[in-house]
Amino acid sequence: MPHVLVLGGTTEARELAARLTASPGVRVTTSLAGRVSRPGELDGEVRIGGFGGADGLARWLREHRVDAVADATHPFATGITANAALAAAATGVAAVVLRRPGWHPGPGDRWHSAASLTEAAALLPELGRRVFLTTGRLGLAAFADLPRLHFLVRSVEAPEPPLPPDVEVLLARGPYTVEGETTLLREHRIDVLVTKDSGGAATAAKLTAARDLGLPVVVVRRPPLPDGVSAVPDVASALARLDLGAR
Repeated sequence: MPHVLVLGGTTEARELAARLTASPGVRVTTSLAGRVSRPGELDGEVRIGGFGGADGLARWLREHRVDAVADATHPFATGITANAALAAAATGVAAVVLRRPGWHPGPGDRWHSAASLTEAAALLPELGRRVFLTTGRLGLAAFADLPRLHFLVRSVEAPEPPLPPDVEVLLARGPYTVEGETTLLREHRIDVLVTKDSGGAATAAKLTAARDLGLPVVVVRRPPLPDGVSAVPDVASALARLDLGAR
């Protein structure tokens, strides 16, 4: 029975695990980092927590007789992606990286590109005073030295300090609608949006709402994949690359 390790935490990882589990004779284990306390139901086996770097992951692959690794983590989860590539190479295990396509600006968008959260924070004083910050609960220290700005921070779980001094936290989970996002931006009098280029449809409504309201958007660019690593854009492509009979 082929054993596939899915490095999860995304909608695509959940779909991939379900498709693989539905294929006769395939064993699936999804690994989650454990940063979300209620990740929801997953098909197949589930493990929580890190592996201890590339060497620890390689050891886990050998001990659990894994035949293939599907890295379907968040586009900004650079550490696990690098470790997975090294571990797969060290063990000879087949590997595929699944990354949903990123977002691209269209007519009417007022996007400002940033290479990091720190660079995004540096842009804000010239763009607005009331910021809708949707970059997740980690890394908000980059915005902690902006006392003259008001931040509405949205994340699935409570963000980790240090936080900006003038901050309001909104705990919510997508998917979101354009109508809902438009109402949120208006009610909180937001004049600039900050987001990571996560891609996908679940959280893209905020970009449409910002465009419709004429708001500037600071978009943090994705980090590059490790040298020699390429990605497929969807679950169907990942299944085809794995070639385990799951279609």
